[in-house]
Amino acid sequence: MTKKHLTDQRFTDLDLIDPLKQGIADAGFEYCTPIQKNSLPIALTGKDVAGQAQTGTGKTVAFLLACCQHLITNPASPERKPTNARALILAPTRELAIQIYNDAEVLAKHTELKLGLVYGGTGYDDQKRMLSEGIDILIGTPGRLIDFYKQHLFDLSHTQVVVLDEADRMFDLGFIKDIRFLLRRMPNPENRLNMLFSATLSFRVMELAYEHMNNPQEIKIDAETRIADKINEYSYYPADEEKSTLLVNLIHRDSPERVLVFVNTRHNVEEVSQILTANGIGNAALSGDVPQRKRESLLEGFKIGKYRVLVATDVAARGLHIPSVSHVFNYDLPQDAGDYVHRIGRTARAGQSGEAVSFICEKFAYSIMEIESFIGHTIDKREIDPGLLTPIEVATRRYKSKKPLKERGSGKPDNRNSNQKNLSKSNDKSRDKKPRYKESRPEPIQVNAIKHEMTQPADLHPVLAQQTGKNERDIDLQSEIPGSALKPDLNQPGQELLSDTALDVQSSDKQQSAEPIPMPEKLPAVEIEVPAEVKPRKNTNEQPAPSLSKTRFSRRFGEIPLVG
Repeated sequence: MTKKHLTDQRFTDLDLIDPLKQGIADAGFEYCTPIQKNSLPIALTGKDVAGQAQTGTGKTVAFLLACCQHLITNPASPERKPTNARALILAPTRELAIQIYNDAEVLAKHTELKLGLVYGGTGYDDQKRMLSEGIDILIGTPGRLIDFYKQHLFDLSHTQVVVLDEADRMFDLGFIKDIRFLLRRMPNPENRLNMLFSATLSFRVMELAYEHMNNPQEIKIDAETRIADKINEYSYYPADEEKSTLLVNLIHRDSPERVLVFVNTRHNVEEVSQILTANGIGNAALSGDVPQRKRESLLEGFKIGKYRVLVATDVAARGLHIPSVSHVFNYDLPQDAGDYVHRIGRTARAGQSGEAVSFICEKFAYSIMEIESFIGHTIDKREIDPGLLTPIEVATRRYKSKKPLKERGSGKPDNRNSNQKNLSKSNDKSRDKKPRYKESRPEPIQVNAIKHEMTQPADLHPVLAQQTGKNERDIDLQSEIPGSALKPDLNQPGQELLSDTALDVQSSDKQQSAEPIPMPEKLPAVEIEVPAEVKPRKNTNEQPAPSLSKTRFSRRFGEIPLVG
């Protein structure tokens, strides 16, 4: 391991108590990193610190040493109860909280401080039991902490130290209201030590720092250079359908020791993982919907070398220290420039070297300009060698088996009672039975409301058939309305017309009088009310009255009712 990232400041030269120096020796640390060299002397004197540095530069060790030193040199109040947390360390993700807790166990091994870890997804009862037994340093995520706080399982009235790690990520994940909720239930900022560390310090983060901290001293290490010097960045410009082929061939060609592949969605995590498995590359898939215990086992298996490749969303991009990650692939280019910095920060940690490869595809290419502006330099572009597009094995999708109901399940017998079975059988038989007799309904009288042509069979109306000269076969049946009025053919001038009142049609009896009825030669124009659109009324049981529109018709034969 190279030591160029370290300074000439030794931990033994700092004003640390002996139990902490023993913990540093157990962890194998000897020299300070720049952020540790600049922040520890200030925090050890009890002053607030807001620090910014690149990922993998030892910020966790800095605030853990300052926290333990402050609690040991400043005893708790006699009024404090065992369930009153003396220090609270907040992390945005479960994985980061677990890592901080593991580092704290090493550094505080020789002290009498009780550590507690609280996070969601698992161990609810165990965490409640741990809090009831008493804690000094409480590490956790905001959601589970607030849950337990509202149950009065611990108290913050005697808190002496507060640490916010990856504060900018707190804002991105929407935890800022939860953070303020916890901070406002602690003693005043003047009565506690406050520390804030992050890879990026934005204006909103500094606003939070000045609101809930006691005039913190701002420390920025290499603020103008956001990427570590040992990271070799370059990119390819493949088509969307070429990304998986390019990834598999690059891994086969370079044979990296440990690889992180970042994607933007959970669906892509499964897709990429299946493609790698189909091509003989052992991997683990990590996303937000993976159960917590499985996530922990996958991360542990990746750290110890059980899995060569870890395919993950940004859940693994913040604060996690995974040793010997040689390659980071941005399979999907991140949509936020800050996420790009944290992704590639998983390699080249603690002074090592690494490679960061980005696939700038058609879907996410719009983010590259913002990323290059944020990091302050352009990313090297490389041509895709034809050998990198060699066809690969295609992953087969995993579908759930659709077996019949009898084959699925645990093989237990059906517990439905016999009454339900008999009822279902009787219902099946009733469906198969046919009715004994068919209902007979009278045929409706049919009228063409547009042409006003008579559609009742002519043999039922001899008078009308004699005047019109039509029979039943000449009738054009176009619409069905019951009890409508009849009208003779208007295309034959000089014919005597019948009034609609003279024809009383009885469709059920099918009998009509054959005697002609005298009619006037000409009737005056009449107004016929035609029903328009019917609009139902609200909150009434009465039948809505139709809105009528009046249309004037002039007819020789008189009034003709139109049925809507």
